[in-house]
Amino acid sequence: MRRLGELEAEIMDRFWRWNRPATVREVVDDINLHRDVAYTTVTTVTSILFNKGYLTRARDGRIWRYKAVATREAYSAALMEDGLEASEDRPAALVQFVENLDDSEITALRKALRDVGRRAKQ
Repeated sequence: MRRLGELEAEIMDRFWRWNRPATVREVVDDINLHRDVAYTTVTTVTSILFNKGYLTRARDGRIWRYKAVATREAYSAALMEDGLEASEDRPAALVQFVENLDDSEITALRKALRDVGRRAKQ
């Protein structure tokens, strides 16, 4: 999975935070609170995100309403998986990754491993 470009990430951030269908106009208006971006530019990039499978869309009269296909967390997990696949030694890559975690992240990782282990036993 390719990492999102700057504007792609900015657009996806809105869909992930809002967790609801939204129009290009809503996205443009929100981004324009912080910096200027053209409606046509956001329309183009949103269409690209749809074609890449990051967004779904449905007609609402004459406009499209877009919605994120997956969560931000699922996207992040896919990036991490791609990073592991780039390594010739996945266990060593995992060790390097874990060594960079802070205490709260290690606690969360331990909990996740316990939860996955419990589900696997069911």
